[in-house]
Amino acid sequence: MKFLIGIIATFLFPALCYANPPAVPGPKKTARLYTSHYENVLGTSMELKISATSQQSSEKAESAVLHEIDRLSKILSAYDANSEFSRWMRTLNQPVAVSDELFEVLRLFDQWRTRSGGALDASAEVITRLWKLAAARQQLPTPEELSAAVAEVRQPHWQLDPVTRTAVHLSHAPLMLNSFTKSYIIKHAADAARSISQVDAIIVNIGGDLVVTGDLNESISISDPQADAENEAPIDALQISNKAVATSGNYRRGELINGHWYSHIVDPRSGQPAGDILSATVVAPNATDAGALATAFNIMTIPESIRLALSVPGAEYLIITRNRERIASPGWAALEQPLKTELPDKTVPKINKLIPHAGSKDFELVINLEINLQKEGAVKRPYIAVWVEDENHAPVRTITVWHGSDRYMPELKSWYLKYRGIYNTDNNFKTSVTSATRSAGKYTVKWDGKDDQGNFVKPGNYIIKIEASREHGTYQLMRQEISCDETPKVINLTGNIEISATTLDYRKKTTGN
Repeated sequence: MKFLIGIIATFLFPALCYANPPAVPGPKKTARLYTSHYENVLGTSMELKISATSQQSSEKAESAVLHEIDRLSKILSAYDANSEFSRWMRTLNQPVAVSDELFEVLRLFDQWRTRSGGALDASAEVITRLWKLAAARQQLPTPEELSAAVAEVRQPHWQLDPVTRTAVHLSHAPLMLNSFTKSYIIKHAADAARSISQVDAIIVNIGGDLVVTGDLNESISISDPQADAENEAPIDALQISNKAVATSGNYRRGELINGHWYSHIVDPRSGQPAGDILSATVVAPNATDAGALATAFNIMTIPESIRLALSVPGAEYLIITRNRERIASPGWAALEQPLKTELPDKTVPKINKLIPHAGSKDFELVINLEINLQKEGAVKRPYIAVWVEDENHAPVRTITVWHGSDRYMPELKSWYLKYRGIYNTDNNFKTSVTSATRSAGKYTVKWDGKDDQGNFVKPGNYIIKIEASREHGTYQLMRQEISCDETPKVINLTGNIEISATTLDYRKKTTGN
């Protein structure tokens, strides 16, 4: 019997081994980058770049980002009358149990108010409203009004109890949780996306403040604070991994009073708008540190800013003063990379100097366009192409292309028909951009009178085309002929379901080219 069992085992054991061979790991899936753009997110635009091994994982991560932003907005927004913060603002002199997130943000404001010597203060909204009123009546605030506003800012506005996790609202001053709250939300949104399986990395960029996290090195361009178009050359470029970047400046929002521009960033200590700094960009391991420093640097003196930055481990910065002076931290150069130009790096042939150019080198075409937005909630931005053709409809210059990923570019069918054989990629699309926050849906791009090879074109008539398309959705195409000569002109285009309030402004150049 034992002999028989041994024979059976001799033949059966190898068979069992072959029936259940040891598992051999298959090839690791390669992650690819999925990109999407939204408008109406925290009052501005959002770009998401998700490195994932599948489209399904990317979509789950995208949903996680949107859900977390919506969740935190319902807690921290001062614009939503039903947010937790707004409801707490309607209480007075009574301890209120608040969420961990609201408690943490209020605590961070206490800390930064002290660390910045009062330069960062949630009650700066008192002064902001005073300057908005001044703009409405076109009259500067009086010294008495400024003094009263500063006195209101200096009073205590809340008291926190870390044991009971309660907050007592103490004043009637309007409060706004700005400065670094956007960066705080971005960080939490990025963390939510990273929790999704098969997501290797994510970049969340809301209004020019961004977080890069995961297995990814990202190229980041810093917008020139004195350039008014999206496609103009940046002032610097960085290579960033697992850090946050924030930029604050006075060049996109403010008040115009009697022909003079006043920044929306105000100094709570004096009541005056910030004016000595054009832009401040900060890179830091912690997102709220980056956001707080970028705002504070617009308010504080340079020596104050340098001292404050030294108190934040790992923080690097670039400050651009009103006189275009660059002030960078000692470690800034280690983050920099060579600037990429939109056009090939080539010299205009000498023969071009002997012929007049399109409106001459002193003219440019500025295209202002506004995307139609729904009243509330995030909405995906359509794919958009803006380009120039000659009178014979031959392609001359692609000014800008905004799309989700290369495989969706055929959705821009009119542009794609012209450019599919000669267009490689859009450096601006591949590169993230940090800048001061813009209003949602409002963009400006320029044509400098050059073709796709970097040569100035001859004077004459050209056709401007603006194409907007949604994947399997609406399609719109705008065409406008314009004469490029020595005569400035403004042309207003009829809007459509995707783009409204479009203006072509052919004018003398405001900056050198």
